[in-house]
Amino acid sequence: MKGHIMGKVILIIEDDKGLNQGVALALRRPDWQFLKAFSLKEGMKYWESTDVDMVLLDINLPDGSGYDFLGHVRLTSRVPVIMLTANDMEIDEVRGIEMGADDYITKPFSLMVLRARVERLFSRLENETGGSYQKGGYSFVFDRQEFEVLGKQIELSRTEQKLLRMFISHPGQTLTREILNEGIWQEGSDYIDENALSVAVGRLRKKLQLNGKESPIRTVYGIGYVWEKGE
Repeated sequence: MKGHIMGKVILIIEDDKGLNQGVALALRRPDWQFLKAFSLKEGMKYWESTDVDMVLLDINLPDGSGYDFLGHVRLTSRVPVIMLTANDMEIDEVRGIEMGADDYITKPFSLMVLRARVERLFSRLENETGGSYQKGGYSFVFDRQEFEVLGKQIELSRTEQKLLRMFISHPGQTLTREILNEGIWQEGSDYIDENALSVAVGRLRKKLQLNGKESPIRTVYGIGYVWEKGE
């Protein structure tokens, strides 16, 4: 069973240690975690042991080709992969895209451009997968702001909608209070009353009760909350 790490997990497979560290620093966010691998073998080890949300993959590795890693990933997963390579030949880019890479960046590249592409890819995926949810008596359609519990319409505030979307986008994954606060209130999170999140979660839980049963939102004491996968 793969391990879970809080927040988005980005696996960087790049043998240039300076570039590997530089990419992690450039992409740094409170809700993003980084796994740094410097070889194909290390990358495979992280992939097999940890749930990863994105892979930044160098093609030319000391013990093999990034294409081999990409092929292995695409056998079982649609996790987004961005290729990082010094190969600027069109045939290499075509090969990567045909094998299932989501983007391809040629070295040397701007770290600001890389960050923009990573954020764009995450945003696109959230729009594709986070627009609706139908499971376990729940039906949520965010684009139309339609939220139902056992066929009964419920009203959710803007804050409750943001909370719900974060939870169902990370089922089974513990979200810290810091991550939730930043996701809901963003730049103003440092000035929000420390009880505001607890109050918002409590209200959302109450609205999501199924015939008196507890909602799927479980408290992880001292850390944050998790949306139980079984629901």
